[in-house]
Amino acid sequence: MATMTVISGPERRRKWSKETREEILLAASAPGAVVTDIARRWDICTGLIYKWRREERAKADPCVFSPVLITEGSSTTQSSGDRASIWIDMNGVRISISADASAALIATTLKALRS
Repeated sequence: MATMTVISGPERRRKWSKETREEILLAASAPGAVVTDIARRWDICTGLIYKWRREERAKADPCVFSPVLITEGSSTTQSSGDRASIWIDMNGVRISISADASAALIATTLKALRS
């Protein structure tokens, strides 16, 4: 048997407290969680959970710093010709990025190394 929620009064939408939102988002982001199941449990639309996720990601600081180690006279440096380049050692992998590489290529490469 289906259930129905009746909202009476002038307000047509339910209000969710910050604590309740956090609890729902935490449940939805748990390993193996299915957003549809979480939405059913809380009697909300799945789109609302995804909207709250986007809002939280927008609040988060998109800038992430990585530690940099600058070495002088290292015997492991390799020449990349006359073009300027930087070397990145990350997760046991060493890559060289040339100065004329596109931002999209650099971002994709670093994202792949991060995982």
